[in-house]
Order: sequence, then structure tokens, then C-alpha cells
Amino acid sequence: MDVGIGLPNTIPGTDGRLVVEWARRADGGPFSTLGVLDRLAYDSIDPFAALAAAAAVTERIGLATMIAIGPLRNAALLAKQAASVDALSGKRLTLGLAVGARLDDYETAQVDHRGRGPRLSEQLAALRDGDDLGVREDLPLLVGGMVGPAFARMARYADGYAHNGGPPRAFARAAASARAAWNDLGRPGRPLLWGQGYFALGDEDRGAAYLRDYYAFTGPFAEQIAAGNLTSARAIRDFVRGYEEAGCDELILFPTVADLDQLDRLAEVLA
Repeated sequence: MDVGIGLPNTIPGTDGRLVVEWARRADGGPFSTLGVLDRLAYDSIDPFAALAAAAAVTERIGLATMIAIGPLRNAALLAKQAASVDALSGKRLTLGLAVGARLDDYETAQVDHRGRGPRLSEQLAALRDGDDLGVREDLPLLVGGMVGPAFARMARYADGYAHNGGPPRAFARAAASARAAWNDLGRPGRPLLWGQGYFALGDEDRGAAYLRDYYAFTGPFAEQIAAGNLTSARAIRDFVRGYEEAGCDELILFPTVADLDQLDRLAEVLA
């Protein structure tokens, strides 16, 4: 299993220069991929802009949206953003897409959230076709989501599944659903399986506060998400081992504190 690290693009107040330096250091570390999250109605840096900045200062590390909210953008704009990052990075982009769970993002974008699932399917079909939108046909596509239509969408249009986080047992259940949907369509082989988690080494309080705020829309469940923040080397190693045993191909660990020492500490844990 490969292990990547997230950029702190959705942590409020993150400085653009920090994002650039974070990417530069990650490129020289043990990480396979730089991942980004996507929010509109939140103090954050646009995921495609963050990856474009990262592309300029990196050479080998992969770049991935984990995930971008596809239906917030029309298909042509989404394709242009993805193709631009892919070109700037020398074809290092993996494009993960989902419908998103936060209705305030749709309200801010003045996009109707109703019908967002079928719209994402249309976008995926257009992206897979590639030629008309300028996206290469072999651009790796991931689809996220936790309900039946999301797994079916992944199996029909994408190369793999992007899980939205949680303990390894939750990933294992979702991965089984992804494989079942894949097999139901008669696709050969198996889908790529990507997972994610959150960490804050040595700064548990700040990390938990960010997660409570970021997931405030879930109500009391935000506290459970904050409790899952990985705050020790042992917790991270156990989490990584659990995901590997569950069949994960790529695990992205997202920081909940936007300090460069978090990247260095994680690199030491994984070394």
C-alpha cells in the first residue's frame, strides 16, 4: 500500500506559501501522493489551484483530489481545471470526484443540489470520453460516496473508489461494496481502492477543533470524527496497518494542523 499526505488547503488561515513549501518537502519525503479536499462555503484554498501550485515545485509525487465536488462545476470547467493540473504536473493527476454532502456549498455556488448524482454521472461520462473536453482518456478517475448509486457510478465510469475516512473496518465494508459493484458490471480485475484519515502529531487540541468546525454540518457526529484524529505514532502505524490489511491501495493522511513540522513528524513515523 502506498501512503500519501494531504495538503492543508481546507484548514482556515493556511498561507499560500505554506502550501508551496509543504508540497516541496513532501516531494522529497516518503509520500506517494499529495491529496486535497474541496469546500466552497468555507475558509479554504481551491483544490485545483493548490494542486497547480504543488505541480510547479514537485517532480515525482502524485497529485489527487480526494475528492472534488464535481456538480459544483459544469463539465467543461471541471475538465479544464483537471486537464490544466494534469498538464502542469506532467500527467501526475488522479481525479477523485463525488457529489459532496454539504448543501451550503451548493447554495453558495447557486447550483441546485437536487439531481447532483445524475449530473456527476454525466460529467464522468464526458471525462471518460476525453476528446471533446481536452482531458486525456487514461486520466485516472476515482469516485467517492457511501450509497448504492455511488458504487454503481464508480463501477461504470471510474478506475477506482475513494473512501471518505473512518476506521479500517468502515473502509473494509465500503471496499467490499465497491468490488461487488465492479463485479456486477462484469469489469475485469478489481477497482483501485483509496482511503483517507486525519492526523495531528503533538497538537491534539487544535486538530480536534478544526475537525469539529469542518464537520459541524453533521451535528453530534462531528465529535466522533474529531475523536478519530490520529495523534500518536502508534495510532498512525495501527491505522496504516489496518488499511493495508483491508486491501487499500493508496491511503492519504490529511493534516488537521497546518504546521510544517506535522509533515516532518509524519515522515518520521512512516520511515
